[in-house]
Order: sequence, then structure tokens, then C-alpha cells
Amino acid sequence: MADIKGFLKYERELPSRRPVPVRLRDWKEVYEEFPEDHLQKQAARCMDCGIPFCNDGCPLGNLIPDWNDLVYRDRWRDAIERLHATNNFPEFTGRLCPAPCEGACVLGINQDPVTIKQVEVEIIDRAFEEGWVTPVLPSTKTGKKVAVVGSGPAGLAAAQQLTRAGHDVVVFERADRIGGLLRYGIPEFKMEKRHIDRRLDQMAAEGTEFRTNANVGVDVPVEDLRRDFDAIVLAGGATQWRDLPIPGREGDGVHQAMEYLPWANKAQQGDLAVDEVPINAAGKNVVIIGGGDTGADCLGTAHRQGAASVHQFEIMPRPPEERPDANPWPTYPMVYKVTSAHEEGGDRVYSVNTEEFVRDGDGNLVGLKAHEVEMVDGRFQKVEGSDFQLECELVLLAMGFTGPESGGLLDHLDVDRDERSNVARDAVYKTNLDDVWVCGDMGRGQSLIVWAIAEGRACAAAVDEALMGETALPVPVAPTDRPLV
Repeated sequence: MADIKGFLKYERELPSRRPVPVRLRDWKEVYEEFPEDHLQKQAARCMDCGIPFCNDGCPLGNLIPDWNDLVYRDRWRDAIERLHATNNFPEFTGRLCPAPCEGACVLGINQDPVTIKQVEVEIIDRAFEEGWVTPVLPSTKTGKKVAVVGSGPAGLAAAQQLTRAGHDVVVFERADRIGGLLRYGIPEFKMEKRHIDRRLDQMAAEGTEFRTNANVGVDVPVEDLRRDFDAIVLAGGATQWRDLPIPGREGDGVHQAMEYLPWANKAQQGDLAVDEVPINAAGKNVVIIGGGDTGADCLGTAHRQGAASVHQFEIMPRPPEERPDANPWPTYPMVYKVTSAHEEGGDRVYSVNTEEFVRDGDGNLVGLKAHEVEMVDGRFQKVEGSDFQLECELVLLAMGFTGPESGGLLDHLDVDRDERSNVARDAVYKTNLDDVWVCGDMGRGQSLIVWAIAEGRACAAAVDEALMGETALPVPVAPTDRPLV
């Protein structure tokens, strides 16, 4: 245990966000530097509980009390070794994970929980700065070849583990850069893409091969993969977005979030000028339909592009400030949150349903019609007399995803689907095909980044065991052992 009285002496503290007027002028990450002595005090708040529920709250099983203690004792190199033991990419989870570990923190029963995410990200950032993150080369080569289709967090985790086990691994990505939603779904202000690139450098040095602009099932025949590789890991994500088929939907001005967000990232990577972005919020009244993280990503992006106004609609009621009785510790707290994007402006509108997109005589989007809703017997019902119309020239749909895309890869492979349209798999990630496994959102459905990495690691262990008869790779919890979070 770090400081046995730390949780009594220190209050929860996070790094300050850069002032809104300053950060809206660029696309850099929003947080200021966090002094080391402040971080060590935060690590000291960890009580090293007899039963550390944070370990179980994390799908990766991160050894959180261990590395909190090591940071407090200034043993940073030992801390990154303990962190990397369970998590291939703490620089991603430390920035992007919603932290179910903090929701499960025992201190959180009657105080603010430990700042687990901040300690995590400071450990890995320091490790990169000190040069401690180096290639981990396999001691022997197996001669087996594995294809990983998809380069999001699940695919990258599976690829890195399998490469380190001695297999020849090729990652196929249909986009022009590696990273999946990390690259083109997460805005630069939430995670600068240099964090992806430095990790990819490590993976390439370890022996993982990356092939971009390679759309398996479209311009890369599935038959070639089944012929040339001993195993195939499907990690393409759940990218089939949920639509809103209401009057006025067809035509310009209404776009899916994942039609909108990638262009801003491409501009930040220098692929096109900022004023050449084809879907741009500059000077427009914007409505975002969907109140989750993707909606917040659209919100922050619209602010930086210079939107005239932004409204974010959510059909659900406003979450409570504190946990309700039906959401007790250590479950993930479904409470009201203010992200950095919400802090920057815009109006959040709850319990509202959009019923029509309004267009002028030339077909241009000029507004939308909506009304308030209330929950009656488990169903949304319109609140009579609550109709309103809102002026807008751009609507972004951020209502989540329904599963993996059909066509191409999955149709050519002829893998079974489950009742939720995901790729069906057993407890060791095996599909109905002898040489094909699936992990991450493609098999689980839309979920958290930490689940994607956990499943990628576990799937890699299953593939390694199938190829070699045994495995030395760590095996995180099976996908059927925990609920969807």
C-alpha cells in the first residue's frame, strides 16, 4: 500500500483543461501538464483494498493497486512493467476509456474514486519519454502465418500478442492509415495521433506487417487469405451505423458522425487543407442527434470548425447527478457528465425526438421538427403540445452502431451471425469456420476500447493455442463471463 492515510489526506484531483478560448484555436489535446508530486498524491489515495474491485471492474484485469503503489514510491519503470503486463496500449485506454475501474473503486463508495486513468496515462507517457518502450522480440519463430483483418484496438492487440508469440502476422486495413476508429473516429483533441504512430513503430520493429488500402472481400480476395494464412482473426469492428429514416432524410446536410469525423482528422494529418473538408460545420447551425461519446466528438469538432450554434439532442432523460438506487456501486455509474466538448459550449437537449428534416424548395436543409417525449410503461410517448422547429443547416447522426457491416468480407467468408447480427463465436472466439476467429466489436457488438483490447489479447491466446497446442500468452476473461458494459 502506498500512503496508508492517503485517501484521508488528499482529495481527488485531475489536470486542468486548457482555457476554452485557447484550445478552440487548435486541435491539440485539451489537458495541461500534471505535476509529478500531484500525481503521486493521487496514487497515494489508493487504499490497496483487501478485495480490489477496480481489478474486476477493468475487463483487462489491470493490476491497479500495484502500479499506484509503484508510482507513489517513484518506481516508474517497475510501474510500466506492471501496466504492460495486462494492457498493450495504456496510452489509448488512459485517454479514451470511460474508466469502469473508477466506477468500481472501493473509495468511490463514499468519496470520489482514485484517479486511475490519470495515473495510467502518466505512467505510459513517461515510459515513452524515458525510452523504456522498446520492441519485444519473440525468442523463436513458429513458421505459422496469421492474418488480422482490422487495425482498431482489438486487431492491434491481437496482432502484437501473436507476433510476440513468434507467428508471422499481417494486419489488413481498408483505410489509408492504420488505427481504425482510433485514427479516424477519435478527434485529435481527445488523442493526438502521434500516440498511435509511436506504438505502430514498436509493433513494426517487432515484426508485425501492416497493409493499408486492403479491403478484404473487396479488393483482397478472402480465398487468398484462407490459402496463404494458417489462421484469420476478424477484428473489423461494429461499423454499421444506426440511421434515422424520417421525412427529409434524403439529400445533403444530414450525415452520419463517421461520415463527418474522419475528414477533420485527415485535415489534421495534412491530407487536405482545413477549408477543403467536404463536411464542415463552419458558420452553420448544427444539430447532433445522439448524446453519447460520439456525439461529444462531433460537438468538439464543430466548435473547432467555427459552427454558428450547436444543439445536441438525446431521446433519453437527463441522467442524475448522483447514482440512483438502481445503479449501485460497483456498477458503472450512469450519471450526468460534462466532457471537455460540452464545457466548450452548445446546448444539450434531453427527452426529445426528431420527426422531420425540413428542406426548402431547392432541397437544402433549413431546419428540423421535433417534440419532447416521456417514458410511459417502458416506451417513449410524445408530450402533447411540445412540438418545436429548430433552424439548422447541418445534422450529424451519432446514434450508435448496430453491428458489423454486411457484404464483402463477411458474405464471402460465410460466417454465422448471432441474434444481434454480430459474428457468432464460442468462448474462445472461434467462428463456425476452422481457421477463423473474431474479437472486439465485430463479435461483441459496440462496446468499450478496454473490452476491444481485452478481447484481442484473449483471442490471440486462443489462436496461439490452436496453432501450437499450447500457449504462454496471458488469457483474460472469456467474453461470455461478463456482461456488456
